[in-house]
Amino acid sequence: TFTGPDGRDVHAHVYPPHHPGHAAPDHEKPPYVVWAHGGPTDRATLVLDLEIAYFTSRGLGVAVVDYGGSTGYGREYRERLREQWGVVDVEDCAAVALALAEEGTADRRRLAVRGGSAGGWTAAVSLTRTDVYACATIRYPVLDLTAWATGETHDFESRYPDGLVGPPDDVPARYAQRSPIEHADRITVPFLLLQGLDDVICPPAQCERFLARLAGRALPHAYLAFEGEGHGFRRTATMARALEAELSLYAQVFGLCPPGIPRLELVQ
Repeated sequence: TFTGPDGRDVHAHVYPPHHPGHAAPDHEKPPYVVWAHGGPTDRATLVLDLEIAYFTSRGLGVAVVDYGGSTGYGREYRERLREQWGVVDVEDCAAVALALAEEGTADRRRLAVRGGSAGGWTAAVSLTRTDVYACATIRYPVLDLTAWATGETHDFESRYPDGLVGPPDDVPARYAQRSPIEHADRITVPFLLLQGLDDVICPPAQCERFLARLAGRALPHAYLAFEGEGHGFRRTATMARALEAELSLYAQVFGLCPPGIPRLELVQ
């Protein structure tokens, strides 16, 4: 449990790097990737996760943050996200990242943020609202909140933002204010954007419009779009490609040399 803004508790599961056959130099602090779970009113579960092990066995620590709004910690904790999506989740993830650095667990210069779906939203917003992270992996995210709340998703999610942000007819400016697509010019660090082309929840059109806002800027990034994939990747080849690309991003930014990983080409 970490201390967030205003002294509030922030819960997280922390997984240090570990490999039975290798150890880092004693003087070196490891890079850490902060994971923002999807939902957003979900939680991270304490189960064996081979994606986490993939990174921890290659020298990267992982901190999975149950930011305010997550279930499992009582109603008050859950209600923190009411009309605060894009604020509380971002602040809580940053608080955990900075606390890990301050206590000497993580290297302050080598912090990243990663998430999918609602977690992808948190990762993207984090790049526009904080200077905590050196890079990010953004998976099938919400990027244009105004469009997403007014028809650019399927029916199940259609009224979800009313509680997370506020009724769009009442607070339209808030939707634009928080959307990463409206503040793409604030992003200054490399990122990887992963998207399924058949995603009806967070459609690829949002990624395309987001990238168009970055045109002409010398900002290293990569966009991998997968045919036949929807919201969350299912095919083995897709999952392997996505993880290898993500690891390559961290390797390039953090100065790591994982063997056998194809180099992700970052465009500018």
